[in-house]
Amino acid sequence: MDTPTPRLISVEPVAPFGLRLRFADGVEGTVDLSGDLWGPMFEPLTDPAYFAQVRLDEDGAPAWPRGLDLAPDALYEGCLAAVPR
Repeated sequence: MDTPTPRLISVEPVAPFGLRLRFADGVEGTVDLSGDLWGPMFEPLTDPAYFAQVRLDEDGAPAWPRGLDLAPDALYEGCLAAVPR
């Protein structure tokens, strides 16, 4: 059985297209999304001013106006991958 992803407790934009994330279990890190912002769904995020509007939504996901959000579990994995072992 998979363990649930810890709750995301803070998100901050990092120029130009990064997110600084902190999870309830103490894992934190910065994920660079610059290579992932393609396709019509993510096109609005290529505007730095719009990208900077990121906030946590009521479900604890990074979200932007007009309902665009990202899955915290994938971002958690990205933070874990960046931690030296």
